[in-house]
Amino acid sequence: MKILVTDKIADEALEIFKKAGHDVTYNEMDPNTLLKEISKYDALMVRSRTKVVTDVVNAGAKGNLKVIGRAGIGVDNIDIETAAKHKIPVVNSPTGSTMSVAELAIAHMLALSRHIPKADSTMKHGEWAKKQLKGNELFGKTLGLIGSGNIAQHTAKIAKGFGMKILVYSPHCTDEKAKRMGGEKTSFENLLKQSDFVSLHIPHNENTHYIINEETLSLMKKNAFLINIARGGTVDEKALFKALKEGKIAGAGLDVYEQEPPIDNPFSQFDNVVLTPHIGANTKEGQIRAGTICAEQINKVLRGETPDFCVNKHLF
Repeated sequence: MKILVTDKIADEALEIFKKAGHDVTYNEMDPNTLLKEISKYDALMVRSRTKVVTDVVNAGAKGNLKVIGRAGIGVDNIDIETAAKHKIPVVNSPTGSTMSVAELAIAHMLALSRHIPKADSTMKHGEWAKKQLKGNELFGKTLGLIGSGNIAQHTAKIAKGFGMKILVYSPHCTDEKAKRMGGEKTSFENLLKQSDFVSLHIPHNENTHYIINEETLSLMKKNAFLINIARGGTVDEKALFKALKEGKIAGAGLDVYEQEPPIDNPFSQFDNVVLTPHIGANTKEGQIRAGTICAEQINKVLRGETPDFCVNKHLF
């Protein structure tokens, strides 16, 4: 089989394809080239850079395309509905970056609580700003998790180690599941009102678009922090900017944005905002897991087997 990989993935993933006897092409094609070439391949593997839009899926369906793989969790860069119409499975690796992203969520909390960016900056400028950097502990604080998937579960596990109280909101979360996470299921409004840290662990879709907005931000405590290492578009950035400017919340940790990379990022002016460039899954270990798991799922489909992780499950 011919497999096209259009985004950088771990060498270990490519080796899985080669050991299975497949012909692998790695080429970071531009959109027009991908549209012209996709029909020649049996499988397409991408990360977040490549946009597998409707025209690309249709072109692939007219040719040999049998499966699309996303080396990661989110599949918002793939037209899943069109793929389903052509009975093309879309597989991913939802557990690949779980630890990496969860650890970044905690890192943002620590950075905000202990003013680590400012402490680092002042030290490098020859200042000894010890008196200005009185922070807070995570111990005893309440972490509100919006979402209850793999990353939220692992974030909860780490947070419990810090002695944090866990609240969980998700339409898919039961009382029993929240208990297994070491937390308590609650309403969206109560989570916002009670939490010292509100951390998003949800996809971006029509149901979650701007789930954090001016109204919901107004429910948060003035000494609370918002953490978004999930997806841009889940937070109304204009509303967040206003809330920070007016001191409605204590600060924010952002790894994802409505536009990536952001242009003239307004949040760069705030000392109480920690910014990272969408690096949640960007660890050596996470990249290897995401790539190899996705490669294994693609191989299963090409062998006529049922994959473990398939977004359009009804095809099997």
